[in-house]
Parts: sequence; C-alpha cells; structure tokens
Amino acid sequence: MEFRPIERPPGAFQQPVTEPQLVEMCRRAFGQRTGVVSAVELGNGLYNTTYLVDLGSFRSILRVAPCSGRQFASERGLMRNEHAAVPYFAPIASLLPRTLAIDFTHEIVERDYMFQSVLEGVPAPDGLPAYPRSAWDGFYRQLGEIARTVHSVRGERFGPVAGPGFPSWSAAVIAALDEIADDLQACGLESSLVRSIATCAVSDSALLDEITTPRLLHGDLWTVNVMIASGTAEPTITGVFDCDRALWGDPAADWTIFLASRKPRAAFWEGYGPQPDSRRSLYYRARHVASIILERHRLGNADLGEAYRMLREVLAELEA
Repeated sequence: MEFRPIERPPGAFQQPVTEPQLVEMCRRAFGQRTGVVSAVELGNGLYNTTYLVDLGSFRSILRVAPCSGRQFASERGLMRNEHAAVPYFAPIASLLPRTLAIDFTHEIVERDYMFQSVLEGVPAPDGLPAYPRSAWDGFYRQLGEIARTVHSVRGERFGPVAGPGFPSWSAAVIAALDEIADDLQACGLESSLVRSIATCAVSDSALLDEITTPRLLHGDLWTVNVMIASGTAEPTITGVFDCDRALWGDPAADWTIFLASRKPRAAFWEGYGPQPDSRRSLYYRARHVASIILERHRLGNADLGEAYRMLREVLAELEA
C-alpha cells in the first residue's frame, strides 16, 4: 500500500491517521477483504483531514474530522451537521458527493469520519486560471444560480441543521455570536467587540425577526468548494462539496453572499437575483469576520489587525 500523509508539525490542527487505522476504516466500510492500493492526503482543506483512497475497483474520498477536543464550540460536530443536512440539498443532489460510509463510533480512531464518492472535474481554484478572465462570468453566474436554488429550500427552525434549533432568527444569530466570542476568549484573543455586537443584536431582535421563514444556507459555498469540468470551452460547475456548516436562516447571512458582496461579481447577482441590503447584514458580516479571526489564529497567522478593524467598523455603524 502507498500511504502518503502530509508532514505537519506535531501541534498542527490537522493531524493524519495512521496507516493501520486507515486500512481498518476501509475494511469496516467496504468489507474485511478490502485491499487498499493507496491513500494520498489532500491539502486543499483547512479543517478535516482528507485522503484520496484507491481501493482497486474504485476510488473514494475519506474525510476525518478533528478530535472533538480540538474543535471550537462554534464549529463543533461539523461532520455530523453535514450528514444531517445532505437530504435537504436534494435540489442540487446531482452535484454533491455521495456518502458511501460513515462512522461516529470512535472505535477505530477517536474522530468522526466518512467516505464519499469522488466528484468529477478539477477544483475550481486550479481549473479557473486556464480560462481568460472574460470567461469567468459564466462560472460566477452558475454559482449564483446554485446558491439561489439552495436558498429556496425551507426549514422549520433556525440554526445549524443538526441543532441546536432556535424558534427565532434573532436567537440563532445572538447564540452564534456568543459562541464565537467564547471561542475568542478561550484562545486569549480580544472578544469584547463581538460581545458588544451581540448586545446590539439583542436590541435589534425585532429587525432580525423580520426573517420568519428559515431557509437552507450552505455555509461555505465559494470557489474552494466547487469542482469544474476539465477541458471544456467554458468553466462549467460539476460538483459542490463541504456543506458541513449548513444552517437554517436568512439567505443574506450565507458565506456565499458575504464573499459575493465584497467583490465586484455582477455575474453572480445575475444568476442569484437582487443583492440583499439591510442593517441585518452588519451582524452577518461580524459573524463571518470573527470566524475568519478564529481560523487564522488556528493556522498560526498573527496578522489579525485588518479583521479587528472591520469588526470595529461594524460596531460603529450599529451604534451610530
């Protein structure tokens, strides 16, 4: 068997499994006589540890979650959240990887893991540069259409798909901000800005609760979690993955909308529809920026000044 994990420092957030553990995972999932030809760790993601596994007759993606003790409170149980969310992504099921096997028992390794089918195509960040910039509009238009389709799905409560659920959108937003503030504090980072923004959200509950219908949000839909066809005349989306941050809420709160609003992506809005514009977006921006701070800290990036500046700007607008 060819086993190629990525060499990482002992204290790195992402950690490999051992070769015997990986073999046992494959045998539990696909039968005790399963042979593993190779397992190559993929380095594109920043959260789960991911392998491309060749089992001879087929290939599979193996995703292994971090140990529960290493997960932020605001990110806990993301793989279980994805497992709960997949049925609600039925309108774009043809684009999603299939779950082949999943194990939350922690009997082989003290981490959740799942096997998924391999999506066709190449990762968009790798494939898009092969096309002239003028051809990228079609890609972003497709991305907008996919986001609109996802956001059309209705739920019954607010918050992460796997729970906890909230009866109102304001309660879900305030709880999310409070959890992120707790994570920042636990990391020894400045948390008072996020706590002050959460306090503003309490005062703005009526505004947030104008959102009465929970809609499905992917939570992480952008170029890094999209596959495109290889060698086509124009970039064509063939796959969407990593919906582990899916939640029920206001479509304007989705990560996709946050990123599309930060850059001049007119083609995205052609596919999606009118760009949201509300004071509520200040709370959504704060949540995303604070999450970015946590991720950068986890990766050892100490350059957090710009992100904190953005939080101060949000708080100033809310208090104006």
